Amino acid sequence: MRTAAAQLTLVRPDRESRDRLEILTALIEGPGFDPLFRGDVIQIPKNHPVLHWNCLIGGCDGYIRAQELCGNHLTRWREAEAAGMDRLEFLRTAPLIDARKRLNAPTDCRVQQCGRPAERNMLVGLCTFHRNRWLEFTGSVRGSDDDGFETWLSGQDPCTSYGHCVALCCADLARSPLGLCEDHEKLYRRAGCPGGARLPSNWGRWFDHHGQQDVPISYGDEPAFQRWRRHVQPAARPGQISLHGMAPVMKAELKWGLHSYTQRSDHTRWWMHSILRVVDACRGLVSLETYDVDGAGEHERMIVSEIRRDLEIVYVTPSESKEAGYIDFEHFGRRIGKLNSRFDLTLIPQRWLRDLLWDHLADLLRSVNCPRGRGTYFAIRVAMQELGAFLDASAPATGHDPSLLHAEYVDQFVADHRRRARDRLPSLRPSYNTKQPIVTSVTCKSTFDILRKIMRATLESGRAEQIGLARDFVVAFPAGDKPAFRPRSPFTDDTARALADQANLELLAQTDVNDRGVRDIWETIVATGRRAGEVLGLRLDCVGIHNGVPLLWHDQTKVGNYNEAIRIPDYTYQRLRHRQRTTITRFEQRYARTPTPQERATMALFPRGYKNPHGTYAISHAWFHGYFRRWIHNLNLGPAVPHQARHTLATRLLAAGATLQHIKRYLGHVSERMTEHYAKVALNEIDDVLQHVWVTGPGAPQPGQLISDGVTPLPREQAQALVIDLGRRSTPTEGGICTYQVVVDGGACPWKLDCENCEKFVMTGADLLYWRRKREQWYSLAERAPTDDMADWLHQQFEPTARAIAGLESALAGLSLLDDALALDLRRPQDYFHRLWNTAFRTSDLATVGGIEGTS
Repeated sequence: MRTAAAQLTLVRPDRESRDRLEILTALIEGPGFDPLFRGDVIQIPKNHPVLHWNCLIGGCDGYIRAQELCGNHLTRWREAEAAGMDRLEFLRTAPLIDARKRLNAPTDCRVQQCGRPAERNMLVGLCTFHRNRWLEFTGSVRGSDDDGFETWLSGQDPCTSYGHCVALCCADLARSPLGLCEDHEKLYRRAGCPGGARLPSNWGRWFDHHGQQDVPISYGDEPAFQRWRRHVQPAARPGQISLHGMAPVMKAELKWGLHSYTQRSDHTRWWMHSILRVVDACRGLVSLETYDVDGAGEHERMIVSEIRRDLEIVYVTPSESKEAGYIDFEHFGRRIGKLNSRFDLTLIPQRWLRDLLWDHLADLLRSVNCPRGRGTYFAIRVAMQELGAFLDASAPATGHDPSLLHAEYVDQFVADHRRRARDRLPSLRPSYNTKQPIVTSVTCKSTFDILRKIMRATLESGRAEQIGLARDFVVAFPAGDKPAFRPRSPFTDDTARALADQANLELLAQTDVNDRGVRDIWETIVATGRRAGEVLGLRLDCVGIHNGVPLLWHDQTKVGNYNEAIRIPDYTYQRLRHRQRTTITRFEQRYARTPTPQERATMALFPRGYKNPHGTYAISHAWFHGYFRRWIHNLNLGPAVPHQARHTLATRLLAAGATLQHIKRYLGHVSERMTEHYAKVALNEIDDVLQHVWVTGPGAPQPGQLISDGVTPLPREQAQALVIDLGRRSTPTEGGICTYQVVVDGGACPWKLDCENCEKFVMTGADLLYWRRKREQWYSLAERAPTDDMADWLHQQFEPTARAIAGLESALAGLSLLDDALALDLRRPQDYFHRLWNTAFRTSDLATVGGIEGTS
């Protein structure tokens, strides 16, 4: 891998520095460039939106050292924090500290039209010449409180300027004929007066007092003085970045780097003192590519790396990046989360194959449906690397000549890759890590699908013909094998209790040392059944009370439902409200003010701590899953993922009596087919039924309606009459009993035995297991349907029968006949109506017979 220092030089070594300077100069002079960074002396104002350098304490001009405070106030804050003081209260009440002030830029003399700077340590604001005049007039260097000082000022003649400071990095006015400003005079003396430049003794009296400007300057070594003035550091100024005396290319690169940094919304934090150290280290260098990052501090390395990254986008064109073997997402205006915008493709050995991948990625980045996750780009690169590695090992000319490739090599590649996936062998492709990756069934399917898609697109676009790639090679790539769908199971009862235990939840909160809300996220997932991404992406104002009901507003981005509201428990509402206050407090502690309504609308409820100055970006999936995974490991609960909480909630809802339609709407599914995967276990947990309660069949006007009056125990005589009546007025049929007298009397069925749609058809408890198996059969057919439309049609056809089954189950559950139902398992419930079961006897007659025999 190339080092960061070589990134700018290896792309186009033939580009001269003059060309780079022309490019940067054109950009800097363009209308989109911030005018603040055009000059050689850049004065960053206080409270700049991105580069603010001053302490949060009002009136303090100290540079921020840590926690948005200067060194003096940072010490005071640590003492106050140890005493238990609130940070926001400290920011509002902390006094200014009398410390050595930073050197401000010199002001002009108060005498009208005087061309000389005022002395900084004099309270009257006069240049040296007028200061001496005022001293002669009053004997004091302080101004008068009355109008005498102003009167004296109005009567003074202005002095001619000595010009600007001869130090190459300075633009202030010179203080004396030596040509140095007050600050560089001090720096010159501190450096030991290199070159020995000096003015005549009493030059003020003999020259300046008489209005003579040509004061002779003597040198012990004038070239040494000239070298010093060219290399001297600029004077310290609050918020000032001086680029005077730097190489033109270096100066332009730093200006462009500062401008690009301020244009980003998700930027890192650049401290002003670190920026100044980078600028000082760049003096004498021609370009930023020669900066020694190894000898710099961590923060300076970060600044230089980010500026180099911005410069690379300017210096290198997309076609040049293609030649160099990588694609830059920034060239297409894209930024993929958790992925470096410079996407390396050099591990694909064949140039033609690498160019095909570059063109395919460029088409994706230009399209409106550009993938947003980094996993897609990794999978595409892995697929092309697998093919390239196989061709390099098995194809003629190591695969570098596409005209020699035919379908037989694709067949060999497919067979080899399937074998590796079956036996879980290492892949052929090189890896960016030391550990060689293993081929799995998932990666195998992904590789085949991606290669098939890329090759077909290559054929349609005409690129295959341009490079001489045979058609039979292109069309030979198969689609990936369909993997077995294995939905996640709900949490077991023991796991669910452990994950909801207060002591365990407290352990989870203790791992979150920065209080980013990992416990609140997990409890919200459990209570609401939301996807993890939906909870992580909650906005600050996501909860509220509407008509006395607490609601959670969220975006179901996976299915395209935005600003959806669901009811939440009061406990969850209170936790999220507390998280709101924590997030707002963190903002107030950083900026010493409350967020505006416009800022609140864009803030995240769970903001990340990196590259997030205004709290608009939420924490990542990787961050949350990392904490959750470590928590699960410490609890020794076995494998578990947060998404299982969603399956658990669906199971509990269905077991509590909710329908699939209700669960589908609450969980935000696109179809009942998906809901079935979540609630499948619950179908087996619904209370089973027995054979004694009758409900109307699916063809009745109200399917599933209870038609038996046996909810309460019947009298003995009525039960006997019912048994006889049943045997005389009904006949068994498939899945139930027919009560239509024509059929009962032996006649033909006028509806051609369409019992399910007949209102004369009734079901008993003995038929329940038959219909449960029927329901599972229909659901299985719907799950295997080729399209969602076909699955929805099957659900609609079975819906009347499903309601009838649900009514029968509800009625039997009310009778507490579960144990008897589980003990009954006949493949054909109609076997109960065999001749043996239809032979009826009166109970009183049997009792009489048994009593006589017992007497004798």
